[in-house]
Amino acid sequence: MTGGRTVVKVRIGAEEYALRSDRSEEYTRSVAQHVDRALKEVLGAGALVESQKAAILAALAIADELFQARQTQAELGQRLERLTQEIARLLPPAKRPSRATGAFAPSGDST
Repeated sequence: MTGGRTVVKVRIGAEEYALRSDRSEEYTRSVAQHVDRALKEVLGAGALVESQKAAILAALAIADELFQARQTQAELGQRLERLTQEIARLLPPAKRPSRATGAFAPSGDST
């Protein structure tokens, strides 16, 4: 976050919006461009859709992207946890993670 609120004018579809945000202007424009692209994809799909329905379909497409990213992140987290456990089993006992704290146990030497 940048600290203060900024007002950024963006165009989504055929409308201009003044967005007030505590994010950077560049970030806010990027988000608005993403929404605009999603809306254009829905409108460019060929079927005549009224603007409100197109906005809902674009929102669904963006929500799907979010859910897919969350699922991928969760799967990567699980894989990382399995790899961490696998590596911990290969370590000498003094270097294995402490069960009590989850931190690595000190080895007794300063290296």
